[in-house]
Amino acid sequence: MTQENRIEQLEMKVAFHEDNIETLNNEIFAQQRKLQLLTEQVSLLVTKMKESEPNQLASEEEEMPPPHY
Repeated sequence: MTQENRIEQLEMKVAFHEDNIETLNNEIFAQQRKLQLLTEQVSLLVTKMKESEPNQLASEEEEMPPPHY
């Protein structure tokens, strides 16, 4: 194998790796955007649930003692 062939193979490998890195980078970016959107949606749902449901817990005065007392 000549030195020129070896250099050509190395250049092809580098080009392949650069393409792979770019593809992975784009995928990570897209996943990060989806994660951010889902986080915002969950936060909004939690806020809406807290606003729409009254507190289901009774105060200590209203709380009945457990049956074994």
